[in-house]
Amino acid sequence: MPEFIKVANTADLPAGQAVIVEVAGRTIALFNVNGAYYALDNTCMHRGGPLGEGFVDPKNLTVQCPWHGWIYSLASGASPVDSMARVEKFEVMVEGEDVKIALD
Repeated sequence: MPEFIKVANTADLPAGQAVIVEVAGRTIALFNVNGAYYALDNTCMHRGGPLGEGFVDPKNLTVQCPWHGWIYSLASGASPVDSMARVEKFEVMVEGEDVKIALD
């Protein structure tokens, strides 16, 4: 069973925003899109760009790396463009005002 760790409060992350959090030595991008929360490894596979600073497309539920435009699904971490490109996705749980991320 995964361990959930509190990383933010819901008030810290309004809809349409992203934050970068440090959890157990890892840098994770946390997104609030249309009231749903998503968490991905913050590092783009291409050249290490910060996904938490990328452009979020709420219609397609994707994030585009701000450095070179690589695109990842917020729901799966997979690239809809390149089947070999994938960043780690983390399960997110909201309890009251606490936003928690699961680490295996």
